[in-house]
Amino acid sequence: MNRIIILLCCITVAFSSCTSKKQEEVKQTDSLTISKTNWGKVDQKDVFLYTLANANGMKVSITNYGGIVTSILTKDKNDSLANVVLGFDSLSLYQKPNPYFGALVGRYANRIGKGKFKLEGKEYKLAINNGENALHGGLAGFDKRVWDASELYTKDSVALQLTYTSVDMEEGYPGTLKSTVTYVLNDANELKIYYNAETDKPTVINLTNHSYFNLTGGKESNLNHQVTIFADSITPVDAGLITTGKIETVKGTAFDFTTPHTIGERIGNVEGGYDHNFILSKAKGTYGPVAEVLDTTSGRFLQMFSTEPGVQFYSGNFLDGTITGHNGIVYQKHWGMCLEAQHYPDSPNKPNFPTVVLNPGEKYYQLTVYKFGVKQ
Repeated sequence: MNRIIILLCCITVAFSSCTSKKQEEVKQTDSLTISKTNWGKVDQKDVFLYTLANANGMKVSITNYGGIVTSILTKDKNDSLANVVLGFDSLSLYQKPNPYFGALVGRYANRIGKGKFKLEGKEYKLAINNGENALHGGLAGFDKRVWDASELYTKDSVALQLTYTSVDMEEGYPGTLKSTVTYVLNDANELKIYYNAETDKPTVINLTNHSYFNLTGGKESNLNHQVTIFADSITPVDAGLITTGKIETVKGTAFDFTTPHTIGERIGNVEGGYDHNFILSKAKGTYGPVAEVLDTTSGRFLQMFSTEPGVQFYSGNFLDGTITGHNGIVYQKHWGMCLEAQHYPDSPNKPNFPTVVLNPGEKYYQLTVYKFGVKQ
């Protein structure tokens, strides 16, 4: 963990020495650029769309509304660019109900059972927005807030740094939480996401990005994607998708992705489809591999790394053809998959799970990396 903190501090120092960029301008450093366009207003605050680009043609667009990754353009084995995440072409569509496409999720990603938990002997009640449970931070979580944004760059990368202060008892969570999330793009086709936070009162925190990936560029479902997840166990769930507190091995089950399997190969053996937390095999608190995804038709692959102890693998089970996204594509069932780096769901109510408590004077850190490439 000390090595992680040192790395993050170095990144912060490097970026703090960078020059801020003027509105509506494109800035460039050797092979990398970042541009900014006006995307509208929310709650009388300006919303912008930022596009980070590298020398390989990869482009990542992010808005400061909800920290949403709106698109990721990557090449296939024929050098054709396509967007590999689900989303919309306008701010207004993101303001309507949607399944958290590309969102920066908090203050607590995933589910908290019955929307309540105890901390230091006091019970806190959260907004109920998923059956009888709290999901992804509540009715107006981090995904529905306008973040302050700064454009940053170094010699080797361009970045968008977002900051937001969540006040005490916002959505029922104690403590004023100051969060900084930095999206970094480099010429290695890595999208790095650094998360940092501090609180003035004991609270719980679990931040993630909720991008839906489709490496075909939206041409077909994800059922033929080959997936590897570096996890030997899962946290099973009840009928409401709340973790039971148990830990079960994946060996001999449809959850065993320790070797590559297509999503569709065994999904029929999982009631409702995949929407489960996988406990990563790497040592807790260390940075290491999480998952790999390959679309054999396009040749595109995705590698994921993180400091988090778990990852939520979601196979887009609730997509149902009622949402039309980028380029008029209708998002049918299993049209996108999520790999959300996280602590375990409902951890505030499961004392045997790794703690998600953040106390005053402590610093929350997370680094998650999505690396894109092509196999011929």
